[in-house]
Amino acid sequence: MRALVADGRGGVALREVDEPRPEPGEAVVAVHAVSLNPFEVRTLASASEGWRPGSDVAGVVVSPAADGSGSPEGAGVVALARGGGWAERAAVPTEHMALSPEGLDPARAATLPVAGLTALRALHAGGLMADHRVLVTGASGGVGRFAVQLAAHEGADVTAVVRRLELGGDLERLGAVRVVVGMPVEEEFDIILESIGGASLAAALGMVAPRGTVVSFGNSSKEPTTFDAGSFFSKSGARLYAFTLFPELERLGTGAHDLARLAALAAGGRLETSVDLETSWHDAATAIAALRERRVVGKAVLRIH
Repeated sequence: MRALVADGRGGVALREVDEPRPEPGEAVVAVHAVSLNPFEVRTLASASEGWRPGSDVAGVVVSPAADGSGSPEGAGVVALARGGGWAERAAVPTEHMALSPEGLDPARAATLPVAGLTALRALHAGGLMADHRVLVTGASGGVGRFAVQLAAHEGADVTAVVRRLELGGDLERLGAVRVVVGMPVEEEFDIILESIGGASLAAALGMVAPRGTVVSFGNSSKEPTTFDAGSFFSKSGARLYAFTLFPELERLGTGAHDLARLAALAAGGRLETSVDLETSWHDAATAIAALRERRVVGKAVLRIH
């Protein structure tokens, strides 16, 4: 079968590879669409030739899991793979796979696993409640746009932080009460989803409300964080929560359930998947360059054919 693999020069090449060899709890899916994530594109820059990226997949089960778990042959699914998803077929763990509702286009479904699950579980880690004030940094990105919508659905007061105001043009429509450039340092928030790191994380630690939570799930600035400990420990009961998606899902065992919830919301028109760039996997270089140059507002998707 064919797959996109690292070419050893920072890009990808379409090559013949071995068929997937699933574990007993994995199904083989014929992949119709994949979503690209920033961490995959970053890894490509230094990956050895032959490395196979791909976490977000949507397609049809062609070989059900040997242990009887998951969906049957012929079922349309959305899944979180442990790599190797940019291919004609991929083995995916059934614990991180859900039925894709009828009418949900694979390109939209493929946006949900990494970005959607990160947004959903990060808000859960912060203890989201209807009356909470929520701040989302990097709000124009894939995770950020899902987080704004999911928090707003629960009745939270959402502030979206963007690099440039034009990047947040439709975030109020998605549920943000306000869209700002830079951190509103005079305010306090019950939950802060922080993915920028550096000075942004330092500001978040000074802005969290007593008993609130800063959920750190990225460091796109690549900068270290120095902060005033006094401004943080004075917020009695506040905490900094380190979030990584796969360990979080393994600990809670909620991957399939949460994916099904996200897919149902998307199919029902209550969760916008924000596909900003969609192209053929034969033109993967275009999508990779757009992500590297931060020209994607939302998600980039490849059709597999």
